[in-house]
Amino acid sequence: MPVKTLPVKRRAVRRAPARADRPFKGIALILLSTVFLGTSDITAKFLSTSLPSIEIAWIRFLVFALIMVPAMVPGTPIYALRSTRPGFQLLRGAALLGSSLFFITGLRYLPIAEASATGFVSPLFVTALSIIFLSEKVGIRRWLATAVGLFGVLVILRPGTGAFHAAAFFPIVSAFCWATTLIMTRMMSGREHATTTMIYSSIAGVAILTAMVPFVWVTPSLNAILLGLLIGVASTAGQWIVVLAFRYADASVLAPFSYTQLLWVSILGFLIFGEVPDLWTVVGAAFIVGSGLYTAHRERVRRSQLLTAAGESSPNA
Repeated sequence: MPVKTLPVKRRAVRRAPARADRPFKGIALILLSTVFLGTSDITAKFLSTSLPSIEIAWIRFLVFALIMVPAMVPGTPIYALRSTRPGFQLLRGAALLGSSLFFITGLRYLPIAEASATGFVSPLFVTALSIIFLSEKVGIRRWLATAVGLFGVLVILRPGTGAFHAAAFFPIVSAFCWATTLIMTRMMSGREHATTTMIYSSIAGVAILTAMVPFVWVTPSLNAILLGLLIGVASTAGQWIVVLAFRYADASVLAPFSYTQLLWVSILGFLIFGEVPDLWTVVGAAFIVGSGLYTAHRERVRRSQLLTAAGESSPNA
């Protein structure tokens, strides 16, 4: 008697949307994202005068997690909780939390333009970490660009002078955590859906901060709660718009336009806090931005060379 086989029901796997080469749309989205992210940073600085950094970050990640809840419910069209590497996703979420928490802490003591400019040193850390974790080869020109960016940080911080503030290390550590987040994202590239990554980031952030926040809790006013909600919505929207932007253009194309966030936070910092970036901050920021732009250029050249080499080695070439 022949064995009757039952049909196997395959699980639907959410795949990332196909890339579309529409750089102008990607640039428009990245510019829009800086408005949301800049608004989140400004609001966090305003709120840091009345609430501890841990509590501000907790509200931010709580709102983030609540926004992601629909994608955590099995059976829904946008369900994306299933992951092939949940532990690695949670570790990435912890790195993202570190970036947010250290930056908010720095905002409490530093002018926002200075903190933001220093925070943009993350591409330099990405260059160094990519050698260790991605086995990438970094040429002398990219190392020189990294050195220029580090010089820009020193110009802003001016260690050894009366202008130096120990809190300046917070945005640097934040930038390192963000670079770690980017490296881990690259390591999972093509294996996990962007929504899945965002879900686990929100879960990791809420879980860790919920354990920490009772030790620093300050009962927020209604106004503080509303501002906290604004931070959570603005930062989540900004990050999601960034994800959308990368569907239409390469990182090397979009990176230069992300620096417009410095312009937004400088304008808002002046209008809300009366902060005017000093000459050293402007000069240092110019070095950091120049370094980042050149690094993005070299990344575009390297990608073009790799694609050319792949085309030449193809049997159909």
